Amino acid sequence: MSNTRRAFLLGTGALVGAYATRKYYTTPDPAGRVLDAPTSDPLILNDASELSPTRVAKHLILTDRFEAPQIEALRAELLDAKRSGRAMIASAARHSMGGQSMAVSGTTITMNDEWLELDKTALTYRCGAGTRWSTIIAKLDAEGYSPAVMQSNNDFGVAATYCVNAHGWPVPFSGMGSTVVSLRMMLADGSHITCSREENADIFFAAMGGYGLLGVITDMTVRMVANTRLQPTFEKMDAEMFGPRFVQAIKGKTGVQMAYGRLDVSKDRFFEQAMMVTYRPSQDQSDLPPAPGSGFMSKASRSIFRAQLGSDSAKHRRWWFETGLGPWVGSGDTTRNTLLNEPVVTLDDRDNTRTDILHEYFIAPEKFAGWISACREVIPSSYQELLNITLRYVARDSESWLSYAPADRIACVMLFSQEKTHRGEEDMKRMTQELIDRTLDLGGSYYLPYRLHARQDQMVKAYPGLRPFIAKKRAMDPTNLFRHAMWDTYMARG
Repeated sequence: MSNTRRAFLLGTGALVGAYATRKYYTTPDPAGRVLDAPTSDPLILNDASELSPTRVAKHLILTDRFEAPQIEALRAELLDAKRSGRAMIASAARHSMGGQSMAVSGTTITMNDEWLELDKTALTYRCGAGTRWSTIIAKLDAEGYSPAVMQSNNDFGVAATYCVNAHGWPVPFSGMGSTVVSLRMMLADGSHITCSREENADIFFAAMGGYGLLGVITDMTVRMVANTRLQPTFEKMDAEMFGPRFVQAIKGKTGVQMAYGRLDVSKDRFFEQAMMVTYRPSQDQSDLPPAPGSGFMSKASRSIFRAQLGSDSAKHRRWWFETGLGPWVGSGDTTRNTLLNEPVVTLDDRDNTRTDILHEYFIAPEKFAGWISACREVIPSSYQELLNITLRYVARDSESWLSYAPADRIACVMLFSQEKTHRGEEDMKRMTQELIDRTLDLGGSYYLPYRLHARQDQMVKAYPGLRPFIAKKRAMDPTNLFRHAMWDTYMARG
């Protein structure tokens, strides 16, 4: 893939994620001012929202592989937290947006134990819980393999991906948890157990998308697939046609291995046009090139993306880049790993007064046109700035207790630029609740790693497995050792 092609694909937001690169925390002020509070306090942590400053009692960064000494040390930390009445939670890069990765006044663990072993016969790899996808891609790529499923950026930790059961744009897969073979986890009672579909299966399925509330994962065994050279196909259409056309392109013997869609977000043509990009294996699969990281062109093209703020003309230009010039320039082939190997920082906004906030909704393909209509009524009436929407296919998930895809779904990933003010936060909350209501009315659901703006009744309706999950967690962890803001907001009284 040429650097130019990569710029159009990546730099215009195909792989948009959450940003967590700043060294300060911010607090919205009632008067509308933004209070930036630079801090070197190691016990004040934040997440990708930049709106969740959290004081913790202990912050442990674990870098060693979990052998017997490290397991005993983790058990001792767990016992210390229990005796002190402190909460504990483990995470990796803290790319969540509502405090799901930090324990208020508790012990927060950052997993950074990066190691990986391949089993080419079983087509699996075993790795530390904190191993970043960038490391996994690099090591698999060198051997001709690729992660079966990962989300659309490479900075996240593999166990964190399982704990939110993130999906990606490889098809036709469900969430990443569907590709996990087994894992080891330390429970609240200090036991260190193996979980899989055959052993402790109830814990395995509850922890898949369980947001770290059942224990601390120490290592995982995950499926891999062959890395392949792929050829893109571009198709522009009316947005209402996208749902059935997307499924038609992916299901059956179409050969599609990766796919995504995009909608025009300009205010005067809001969600009228869609673009679908599908990737099939090229005839030539010899001598696959190494997967590069983010190049100069990808970084430089952030200006195209960021110029959209408050400018319909800039949004028109970006849409032309993606649907006109992009397909003309970018018809060459690429590799699976190249498409996956992009960090979230590429499109960082670098604006201290605003932050990027993600939403994600899951809708049946046949209901997609109705969801488009709902968005047209809800989003433009807010004063939130929608910069991007990426559409992906997620296969049915019948395993996770907190499944967001009880049937095949289109995942609608939206990125908003939000003011860091109380006005911005309250308007975002109002708009979010309205979007969730409209999505639930269409039989869809929403994703949990983002801002905690949903009402309690909305979460109960979107996640029928919530109450069984809470009961399982209470049985396994009666003192509520493992907890975070999402537990406190929605589950503590369940």
